[in-house]
Amino acid sequence: MKITAVHTYIAGNPWKNWLFAKVETDEGIYGVGEGTLNYFAKTIEAGIHELAPLIIGMDPFQVEIISQKLIRDVYSEGGQVHMCAVSAIEIACWDIIGKACNQPVHNLWGGRCHQKLRAYANGWYRGPRTPESFAEKAKGVAQRGYTALKFDPFGSGWRMLSRYDFDLSIDIIRAVRDAVGDSVDLLIEGHSRFNVATAVQLANEMEPFRPAWFEEPVPHTNTQAMVEVARRSPVPIATGESFSNKQQFADLLKYDAVSIYQPEPLNLGGLFATRKIADMVDAHYGVIAPHSAQGPVCSAACAQLNASLPNFFIHEIFDEFNEPWEKQIVKGGVEVVDGYIEVSERPGLGIDLDIDEIMKHPYQQENYLPLFKPGWERRRAQSE
Repeated sequence: MKITAVHTYIAGNPWKNWLFAKVETDEGIYGVGEGTLNYFAKTIEAGIHELAPLIIGMDPFQVEIISQKLIRDVYSEGGQVHMCAVSAIEIACWDIIGKACNQPVHNLWGGRCHQKLRAYANGWYRGPRTPESFAEKAKGVAQRGYTALKFDPFGSGWRMLSRYDFDLSIDIIRAVRDAVGDSVDLLIEGHSRFNVATAVQLANEMEPFRPAWFEEPVPHTNTQAMVEVARRSPVPIATGESFSNKQQFADLLKYDAVSIYQPEPLNLGGLFATRKIADMVDAHYGVIAPHSAQGPVCSAACAQLNASLPNFFIHEIFDEFNEPWEKQIVKGGVEVVDGYIEVSERPGLGIDLDIDEIMKHPYQQENYLPLFKPGWERRRAQSE
């Protein structure tokens, strides 16, 4: 079997353009992948087409060699942008392999470790930044069966917060806890906003509400800062979504300060690299909660990945809180029932793209998530 072509498609989701890839072969089997990265859909699309000639004519089963050609052999360090372009191709190759073998992808990596995957809701708090709005929406999500909710209560904060914004953030966490009760896990998203002092102060103030984790409270680029926060925080720290290679994980793991890791397959060059990182984390007694806040192909890929991980912790879900047309552009996408995902046993990723539907939602440059702009929580296109 040989790769014959790579095509790309962008769906204009108002708060993040989704970038999909389709890799074709000479045997008529094709695979789908994703390379979404907030603001850079067109940039990564160009990267995919620049990389594609390197793998035309190659066997899609040779995933390791393909990855080396697309990463090592171009002798460039493009970080997340480079790796997202690689991931779109790599994930599509696994989809092809699964289809050719008539097996779901998780069976190619040792088989299913979990009958179903516990999911946490994200993107549900679209609306004003008030305790009342967060509480009302959280209650509705919990009533749908979710046992874990993630949210960023910090507005447009960066490095430090005013006393007003600090108190409002804690009031929002308190309101969500009161709304959902003690049996639902709260996952507090930091979006790499803070310096060490502010992160530690926030962790101490939110601790009475018993969050399951405080995510990326400081920038991922400063390992020492993340370690210091992890050691001083009474709340478990989760991180890893912004890393773009396994060496960054190795650097943080050697401190044994963080035990919840969130590798983002798209930022890491694909599923197999993420699978290896999960094993590295397992050697340090850590758990894996892969970042999955992109589009529906990434969600399906992460479900296959998570099903195969012994140290899987929890699966991120945006799909139920995205635009309603998401279910039309991807056939067989991830479904959540009473807070859990039933893992697909269909060959490959178990999904397919509806290109005609994708074309109904064109790319718009203003479709991105401006995390440091007041009102970003409303998740609207910047033209609105």
